[in-house]
Amino acid sequence: MNDIQSYISGWLSHRKALQQLVELFTDEHLSYKPWEKAMTLSELVLHIVGSTHMFSEIVKEGEHKPAEQVKSVASSSELKSVVKQLTGATLANLESLTAAELGREVAFASMKMPGRALLEMAKEHEIHHKGQVFTYARLLGLDNLPFFISR
Repeated sequence: MNDIQSYISGWLSHRKALQQLVELFTDEHLSYKPWEKAMTLSELVLHIVGSTHMFSEIVKEGEHKPAEQVKSVASSSELKSVVKQLTGATLANLESLTAAELGREVAFASMKMPGRALLEMAKEHEIHHKGQVFTYARLLGLDNLPFFISR
């Protein structure tokens, strides 16, 4: 990943698809979970956007500084708002990254890697969980879902 703009373009193609999917959810969908120990739909979406933002902060700051993450929302409109806000904040972090920050070694979960590698891991994490959100949507009976990426 030599070009942060290329990374951002790829990440946004997945995030935009998630945002389109979240637009389909109503208040009644938010507490759905396919099994007892699963995250609810809203928790899963919040986990995706919160984690990716956290990863971008680690690369930007050079270290993991635990921040207050949104753990729950009261409505689908609040969920959509949080997704929009964190997408904007993450995008701003990514656009501000320098070559030095991308190359700097960072630590996360007992691993050390260059910032660019952590960002790749973040995107893979988001893609994995986005697939789960699509599955939840299907299990809820939603159809006319967006394509898995948005270009």
